[in-house]
Amino acid sequence: MPKIEDRPQPKVFLEEFRLKNAAEDYGMADEKWDFKKFVKKFRIVIVRMDHSDMEFDLIGIQPAFANAFRRLMLSEVPSMAIEKVIIKNNTSIIQDEVLAHRLGLIPLKADPRLFEFRPEDATEGTEFDTLEYTLKVKCTTNKSQPKDSHRAEDLYENHSVYSSQIKWSPLGNQATVHKEADVGPVHGDILISKMRPGHELDLNLVAVKGIGKDHAKFSPVATASYRLLPDITLTRDVRDIEATLLQSCFSPGVIGIDSDGQAFVQEARYDSCSRNVYRYDEIKDAVILSRIRDHFIFNVESVGAMPPNVIFVEAVKILRDKCKSLLDELNSFK
Repeated sequence: MPKIEDRPQPKVFLEEFRLKNAAEDYGMADEKWDFKKFVKKFRIVIVRMDHSDMEFDLIGIQPAFANAFRRLMLSEVPSMAIEKVIIKNNTSIIQDEVLAHRLGLIPLKADPRLFEFRPEDATEGTEFDTLEYTLKVKCTTNKSQPKDSHRAEDLYENHSVYSSQIKWSPLGNQATVHKEADVGPVHGDILISKMRPGHELDLNLVAVKGIGKDHAKFSPVATASYRLLPDITLTRDVRDIEATLLQSCFSPGVIGIDSDGQAFVQEARYDSCSRNVYRYDEIKDAVILSRIRDHFIFNVESVGAMPPNVIFVEAVKILRDKCKSLLDELNSFK
């Protein structure tokens, strides 16, 4: 876990029924901007990361910036998604509009940085701003079905339609630039529809680049959230039965008990700030609960097109460009 350096830590104190003191202690009050002070104390610490999930800390930053990054990752970092569904034939039990909606929500692997936004007045896509797919499936009776079986897997062919059956149709020179494995659905086992003999799907799918504030299907993250770092201080020794009771008031791993039966703060980071300790008169005076106002724990889960660290970097670039545009606008009035 990241070690917090010795520095004054602005805190929000959690009392039994309220947050302590006035609104400025809630962590929402604006402070006078000091760039040198910000550079000195600001840090980013990556706690864990894989291809789809990342946990990292933003230390020494104001809540407005933390929330800006969260909102940018959700709604302004672009991704590719199915925008139009041309239905040539749909004899399944799913209505056309419901089927199109389900297809639009299937995440695609295509890297949006390799594509352009399609112009609003464009009637047809190009190899630079559009991906096209086909989905053609027909359910039939399995002629070699085993006797006495009632399982759909044995009775029918193509009784379930999955995202893996969506096939890419390259435009122009796309086949020389991209591979089908790099632009297809993120997961091949997403169930699209169940069918029976006589049901058929014959669809053309058109994917474009978009952003989450236009439609949620374009959001590159499944979740993007943050919370303040918990801080727990024990004001006196807590032993034996009281130590066990104290440990039960917090999330697993927060309070430890040593070989002498004395409680200690093992890892406050995992605390959910439930304040259960205030239910017990015998131990509620032994704990001070607080959160660090300028230490944010971020969790970002990607839908699969881009790694979460890339999504965060893209959000930073978007905020940078927005700031530059604002400064340019202000300078134009001089």
